[in-house]
This record gives sequence, structure tokens and C-alpha cells, in this order.
Amino acid sequence: MAATMCVSHSSKISSNFVVVSRMFSTTELVCGKRNFRKFQAFNKRGSLAYRSTLKEFPDYDLGVRPTGRRIDGKFLTIPEMVPELIVPDLTGFELKPYVSYRVPDVVQSEFTARGLFNACYADKVAEDFKNNKLDDEGNPFEPSDAEKMTRDEAKLKARQTGSDLF
Repeated sequence: MAATMCVSHSSKISSNFVVVSRMFSTTELVCGKRNFRKFQAFNKRGSLAYRSTLKEFPDYDLGVRPTGRRIDGKFLTIPEMVPELIVPDLTGFELKPYVSYRVPDVVQSEFTARGLFNACYADKVAEDFKNNKLDDEGNPFEPSDAEKMTRDEAKLKARQTGSDLF
């Protein structure tokens, strides 16, 4: 429910005293002056429903995840819930963990189908053309494994896990 609140202070001067009046308005008619009881305006500590769930579930925490469960008043640690950090061995590693902001920007064009063809097949096609190993339709006499694949086989191989690693 999106509502924009506008608070304006206006002062009216009459004979010897100042009358301060406040106006509180919203953009939606549902939350307007006639139906103000349905307008949810809770404080910064959350709504009543949110605070009641915190009272109902005291173990509900927004911070660190627990590593076990509370059973009969005792905390039981579950080894599967303990996070396992896998850190590589960096002995002899020469790079530093800092990247300077003075590094020049890398501008790379979009990788298109033509770029993929040039990266995978262009050298083989050019070599077959120079050595006259193509038939009248342009197909190679000795195709490589990638050239022997059908369309469906190539699609399945491209969707395999780890196919994007070189």
C-alpha cells in the first residue's frame, strides 16, 4: 500500500494569540480522512504483529545463523549446521589482494555467433581450404569430432555442467 504523507504547519494570527493547525493527508482514498483507522502507521520498532512474533519465537534472530537447536532447555549442536569454509592454500601465491583504481578499463565487444565461429572453427576451415580438403559443397573430407556432432548433440554438450570452462 503506497501512501504519500504530507504534513503542513500553518499558523493563523488572530487578535493576541497564535493558533497552530496541522493537516495530515494521504494520496489514497482508502487511507484518507474518512477511513483513517485502517491506515497502518506503526513506530520505528515495528508493527504489533512483528513484535508479537518476536515474543512468540525468542530464538528468531536476524543476525548469525544458529549451529544447532534448543531441546528441553539445552542447546544441542548439530555438526551439519556448522558452516564449513573451504579456503585454498595460498603458499607461494604472488598476487596481492588489492586492485588499484588506476587499472585501465577493459572494453570488450559482445561475443556473437560469428565470434564463436572464429574462435572454434575458423582456423580449421581456413586450413582445410588451403590444403584443398573440402568437397564441392564445402564439407571437409576429414571432419573433426566437433564437426561430426549433430545439432542436438551440440546443444546437449553446450548445456552440460562445466561446458563454459576452458
